[in-house]
Amino acid sequence: MNEKIFKTMAFEQIKQQLRQYLVSAAGSAELAQLTPSDDLATVQQAIDETRDGADILRLEGGIPLPKLADITPHIKRLSIEGTLSGTELAQISRVLKTVQRVVSFFDDLQQKPVELRRLYTVVADLIHLPEVSKRLSVSLEDDGRLTDEASPDLKRIRRKITTLEGTIREQMAGYTRGKNAKYLSDTLVTIRDDRYVLPVKAEYKQRFGGIVHDQSASGQTLYIEPEGVVVKNNQLREAQIEERQEERRILLELSELLRPYQTEILENATVLGHLDFINAKAHYAHAIKATEPILSADNQIALRQARHPLIAADKVVANDIELGTTYKAIIVTGPNTGGKTVTLKTVGLAQLMAQSGLFIAANEHSQVGLFDEIFADIGDEQSIEQNLSTFSSHMENIVNILKDATDHSLILVDELSAGTDPQEGAALAMAILDDIGAIGSEVIATTHYPELKAYGYNRPETINAAWNLTRKRCNRLIDY
Repeated sequence: MNEKIFKTMAFEQIKQQLRQYLVSAAGSAELAQLTPSDDLATVQQAIDETRDGADILRLEGGIPLPKLADITPHIKRLSIEGTLSGTELAQISRVLKTVQRVVSFFDDLQQKPVELRRLYTVVADLIHLPEVSKRLSVSLEDDGRLTDEASPDLKRIRRKITTLEGTIREQMAGYTRGKNAKYLSDTLVTIRDDRYVLPVKAEYKQRFGGIVHDQSASGQTLYIEPEGVVVKNNQLREAQIEERQEERRILLELSELLRPYQTEILENATVLGHLDFINAKAHYAHAIKATEPILSADNQIALRQARHPLIAADKVVANDIELGTTYKAIIVTGPNTGGKTVTLKTVGLAQLMAQSGLFIAANEHSQVGLFDEIFADIGDEQSIEQNLSTFSSHMENIVNILKDATDHSLILVDELSAGTDPQEGAALAMAILDDIGAIGSEVIATTHYPELKAYGYNRPETINAAWNLTRKRCNRLIDY
């Protein structure tokens, strides 16, 4: 479908509103690729998934999915024999744990039972790796730090480090109390170069012996490792090096554990992202009070109290709009600022949303078509650079639409042939509508030309419509 219609109908704004409900990188990637389709099976499948998501949201509060990072770069590193960091491993671990949680969640739904159209089949594509998931869970904290249980050697080394640190702190604390405290700039033990030191006044640097590791900016304080703790600090340093070596060994071991399952892990992330996307569609539908559209392969539109989803609920005006049954063209008249343009955009946006598998902002049992293209000429597209007047710009757009439209297209035109001599404009508008009729496209056009009202009466499959302004908050598209 042409890119221009997405901008004209603010489809990207709809996608932006959907984005706030996503929790996974894979779900965000799927949203970025979201475009309308005119294939009945494809669209119906997407609608069915949104229906399932809406039912789960209503019954269970949604599919239980945590925030999931993009693990694609991690899998690429595995594929080139790389070793993953603790953070990267933890992110993969979260994907595998989520698989187990989601599978259990849907198993419970089946036991209740809850009828779903599509999602049991989708979840069946998840590949549970219980032993791998367990090993990662035991070895890693959520932030990627290795646990003491990652290996017996790591646990032993860390216990040794804890013991040495306790001994050193106790010995250093002895220097900060009693008669030695007067030789210190501060009675706090600190660390320099990963070794415990004392902040000693410069004039007493010989008092404790040992090694000077640093000095203050003024030079009045020296950070000294007392001679009495050098041996213990050396032992601590050796244990810390041993700990890092063991941690590197474990990270390599865990990376090797995952390497055979690269395809399965990526597929899991993709399925979870798809479920996240379905969840987001359901949440968005609930937020805008949207309903499931009925798809018409014959491109028959029947919107019931359709609303523009980007207009505030307390300001939007709902309308009933029908097209494609007894008539294929609607000519809409009415005063300026009466809502004619919003109506065109409501129809166009409802179609884009429905053909993308989204629910629409309309009452239940609303019907939409499956158009191969949706074209719109709405707004002032005057181009200074191309030296086009408003009228010329519109005419160029109309010419391009007529060239590309088919008998399965929808055309929306605001103020058809406006911006020129009224008599000539009306004649041109009727000629354009004749061409659209010859192509077989469905069309809604707004106009101020009174001549088009007579045209609407006399032309087959065409109907006039106007705005009923007798009640400010209840404007309706009605037969004129």
